[in-house]
Amino acid sequence: MKIYLDNAASTPLDKEVYNAMTPYLLDQYGIPSTHHGYGRDAKAAIETSRTNIAKLLNALPEEIIFTSGGTEANNIAILSAVNCAVIDHIITTPFEHASVLKTLNALQRKHDIRISYIRHDERGNLDLNHLEYLLRTNTRNLVSVMHANNEIGNLNDIETIGLLCEKYKALFHSDAVQTAGRYRHDLSKLKINFLTASAHKFHGPKGIGFLYCRKGTRLTPALHGAGTENIPGIIGLNKALAIAYSEIEAQHQYIQGLKNRLIEQLSEHLPSLTFNGNSGISTKSIFTILNINLPTNSNRNLLQYLDDNQVAVSGGNSSSSHVLKALGIENNTDNIRFSFSKFNTIREIDHVAELIAAVYQTVAA
Repeated sequence: MKIYLDNAASTPLDKEVYNAMTPYLLDQYGIPSTHHGYGRDAKAAIETSRTNIAKLLNALPEEIIFTSGGTEANNIAILSAVNCAVIDHIITTPFEHASVLKTLNALQRKHDIRISYIRHDERGNLDLNHLEYLLRTNTRNLVSVMHANNEIGNLNDIETIGLLCEKYKALFHSDAVQTAGRYRHDLSKLKINFLTASAHKFHGPKGIGFLYCRKGTRLTPALHGAGTENIPGIIGLNKALAIAYSEIEAQHQYIQGLKNRLIEQLSEHLPSLTFNGNSGISTKSIFTILNINLPTNSNRNLLQYLDDNQVAVSGGNSSSSHVLKALGIENNTDNIRFSFSKFNTIREIDHVAELIAAVYQTVAA
């Protein structure tokens, strides 16, 4: 049985999304910069998608900018804040995606930008009192904090962070790549300047995402000169987000049930099991991610063992993961990230639990 539990990396394309994209791959191949019917049809399709996405997010159509994915969107947001708002101090966390942290490090070298990291506890919970202190004692601030961590699943309180940013007149950027299509974002109420998403995290196509940029927040162009839009990708993004929102409550309940089942089964058979970050706490982590920690099995590489048994997961130790390193996780442990989608089944969860339990019960014996 082939089992895919690496949905935080990328999700399977929904067949309804594929069907929506197909005409724009085969028949409707015009580009919007041309001045004929094919071009007008292409432009209309893009703008309809933009409007539909904006409605789902309670945003304005002109606030939705299509990108190649989360990395481009994160880069544009951060670079725009620094270049257009003359930001000289950035507040972030050591848990952010590499597309954020590497951009910040490059800016620090090039523009002498100061970077502060919000204090956190051993589970990765952020100290928002420290965030307020940093905002109060610095000027021209950009805060960049992700909504949910892609490795340990921790959910951050972006509503409260947004209110603090508004209070101290700071710009706020949040990488919502893991939560877009999983939670409803009301961008008319959320005090945020930039929010990013990527379609392939919610059963859309790869190579397309968007940046929400609040009206009145200036942007720096990523490219100069005319480019050709990824029209099939935009159509797929629109369809995938519409499907996600139509199923959002049902899928949350179903996937949380899968995660809870794996937690229960692994906890029953593996007394030495712990959970990295808040991934084992349903109220403090995204329902699609579970990250476990086990003593290293000297006789068998757990990741390789699962791969050999056709189970796709991800993992590593603190030498390969900046998130685990920031949490102080020791190198001599196995850390496995399971990430779930609506296409996973109870049977798959039970089989994976049995595989892992068998490995560690054999060692104990």
